[in-house]
Amino acid sequence: MIALHFGFGTLEAEFWRLLFVMTRIGAALLAAPLFGANSVPMQLRVSLAGAVAVLVCAWTPVAAPAALFTLSGLLITAQEVLIGLSLGFVLQWSFSAPLIAAEVIGGSMGMSIASTADPVSGAHSPVLGQYFSVLLTVLFLGLGAHLTWFALIVQSYETFPPGAAWFTPERMVLVAGFGSQMLTAAIMIAVPVTLLLLLVQVMTGVISRSAPSLNLFALGLPAGVLAGIAALILTAPLLTDRLSDISLAAVTQAAQLIKPAHG
Repeated sequence: MIALHFGFGTLEAEFWRLLFVMTRIGAALLAAPLFGANSVPMQLRVSLAGAVAVLVCAWTPVAAPAALFTLSGLLITAQEVLIGLSLGFVLQWSFSAPLIAAEVIGGSMGMSIASTADPVSGAHSPVLGQYFSVLLTVLFLGLGAHLTWFALIVQSYETFPPGAAWFTPERMVLVAGFGSQMLTAAIMIAVPVTLLLLLVQVMTGVISRSAPSLNLFALGLPAGVLAGIAALILTAPLLTDRLSDISLAAVTQAAQLIKPAHG
């Protein structure tokens, strides 16, 4: 049995089952970029994990280990935590792509010194990164990708039944491989703006060489900022499409992570 009893019989067994199911869901919420933000109260995360766990217990025949507080039971619990963290970390990969693109664009515009505290991660990020993050969050929620992600968490109990199927090293390699797709998405976001900024910088250099009396810093910085803002306005439709693709890629990668090995 659980090896820890309070004398409530079947009710106690269901409690331990619910608590065990909440382990994977809570780890996924902790690692996810939206639900794991510092601004989200811990009570809300626990409540959300409990609500999803109630549905999982009702829909799937998940059972807690017979000896939860033994070595084998703790290993199974650690396996649950690893699966949940992996499902959340896949979303982190996708949400990091706009931040990388913002670093590149901000450095080209000369706005790398303008940074604010990111309410999601608690770290300092460029102003453009805040703009991209908010836009990606709105698209991610507007497209219903978060609902698909929750459905994948529930589906993961079929692919990885607790104690029956293990999260193999090949799955971890797959998670790491998603990083290349993140870098590709970041490059696709940053390239249109950085190309225009490169042309502006080349023109500024040519003008400064033609007229040495002009102050390069006084001319180049405002020109770079204005050109960057104009490029962001012109590429706004393209940016929306890229961020929509990132939202789709986030849930697609999570689906690949829990895809059965034989499929």
